[in-house]
Amino acid sequence: MSAEDLERYETEQELTLYREYRDVVGIFKYVVETDRRFYLCNQVDVKARTEADDVFFEVSMSDAWVWDMYRPARFAKNVKVLTFKDVNVEELVHSDVEPPDKG
Repeated sequence: MSAEDLERYETEQELTLYREYRDVVGIFKYVVETDRRFYLCNQVDVKARTEADDVFFEVSMSDAWVWDMYRPARFAKNVKVLTFKDVNVEELVHSDVEPPDKG
């Protein structure tokens, strides 16, 4: 496989992942970003923990979707992440009003 073939494959995988994200984002309540992954989920709990003077975050999510093009299955019932980096949690706002069709 050439470098060009590999780049084309990765571009196709990213486009497939984006389309899947676009299709599923409406069924989730939260967006969670960690230093390594991006998640959609319906329940999230973040706890700051201290051990030996180090602070880390324990992030527990349920009913989750993981943005990772290398995972064969992106839906997960429960996810737990431990990280020393920042965690961003945002509640999604879904509009009841659909944009008008321009067709």
